[in-house]
Amino acid sequence: MSYFRKLTLETARLAHMLGREDKWLIVINADPDAMASAMALRRIMVHRVAEVGIAHVNEVKRPDNLAMMRFLRIPTQMLTPELRDRYDHFAMVDSQPHHHPDFKQCSFSIVIDHHPVKTDSPVKAPFVDIRPGYGSVSTILTEYLYNMRIRPGKLLATALVYGIKADTQSFERHFLEADVKAFSYLTKFADMLLMRKIIHSEYHRRWLKFFSKAFRKMRFVGSKGLFVYMDAIESADLLVMLADFFTRVHGLSWNMLSGVVKKQVVVIFRGDGIGRNMGVMASKMFGDVGSAGGHRGAARAEIDLARFGDKPIEEALYKRLTGNKLPTKEKCPL
Repeated sequence: MSYFRKLTLETARLAHMLGREDKWLIVINADPDAMASAMALRRIMVHRVAEVGIAHVNEVKRPDNLAMMRFLRIPTQMLTPELRDRYDHFAMVDSQPHHHPDFKQCSFSIVIDHHPVKTDSPVKAPFVDIRPGYGSVSTILTEYLYNMRIRPGKLLATALVYGIKADTQSFERHFLEADVKAFSYLTKFADMLLMRKIIHSEYHRRWLKFFSKAFRKMRFVGSKGLFVYMDAIESADLLVMLADFFTRVHGLSWNMLSGVVKKQVVVIFRGDGIGRNMGVMASKMFGDVGSAGGHRGAARAEIDLARFGDKPIEEALYKRLTGNKLPTKEKCPL
C-alpha cells in the first residue's frame, strides 16, 4: 500500500510537458508554502529541462520569509519583464492567475494550487491540479516527489515542512490526513535546527512603530472582532504580521487589518477557524471591487485605490465590514 495517493497519470502528464530544450520560470506570490512548493517543482524539473528559475511578484520583507530564503538557499528573484523574457514556459504554485495583477505578465502552462476555485475566474492551462481541501501546496508537491521517487534533500525537506507548518498554522487550521502524512514523512529528511532558526527569526526594530500605530487605531467590532486601518504602509507583509499577532489576543476570534500599499488597498483577514469563514467574508465584502478570497482562517483582498474615489478609505472599509459609520475612538474604547 502506497504511503501517499497514487499519481501515475498526473506525474506522466507532468513529465511529458518538460522538454530538454525548455526554459521554465516558476512564478509565485512568495510566502513559506509558495517558496517551498516552488523549490519542489524546481527539483522535479531541474534534470528534465534546460533551465528553471523562480520569481516572485511581491516584496519579501517578513523576517521569517527572509530567513527561510537565506537559510534554505531559495533562489527566487523579483519578476520583471526582462526576467520573464529569458524563459519560454511558465508554471505557478500556491496561486491562480487571477490572484495578482502581475501574474498577467505570463501565460501559465502549469498551475498547482490549493485555494478555492472561483467560478467566474476558471484556470485555463494545459496542466492544472487544484485541490482546495489540502492544507498546503507543499503537501501536494511532496506527493509528486514521492510518486516520482525523488527523495527530498535536507534543504528542500525543511522548506516543505515549514510550508506545511505555516499554511496549516501548526495544524490548528484546516488540514487533511495527507498533510499530516507529508509532515511526518518530510521530518525524516529535514533539518529541525534550521527550522527553529526560521521560526524564531526576529522582528525588525523599525517595525515596532507599526505595533504602536495599530494599538492606537484599532477598533473592536462586537465582542470578538477587531478592525484596524493603518493608512499608507510600506508592505502588505506588515499587515500580515500584525494580523497574525492579533490572533493571539484572548477573546478575539477574528481581525481585519488594512492599509494602502502603493496604489492598492490591501485587506488581511485572520480568524480562529471556528467562527466566521474569512475566505467567504473577504469575497462577500470585496469580490465586487477587487480580488478577494482565501481560506476559513486566513484571507486577503486587494482593491485599486482609484476605486474609492474621494471617499475616506478607513470609513469606506468599516462601512463594508459592519454596515455602520466609523465610530469615534471614544465610542469604541479599548
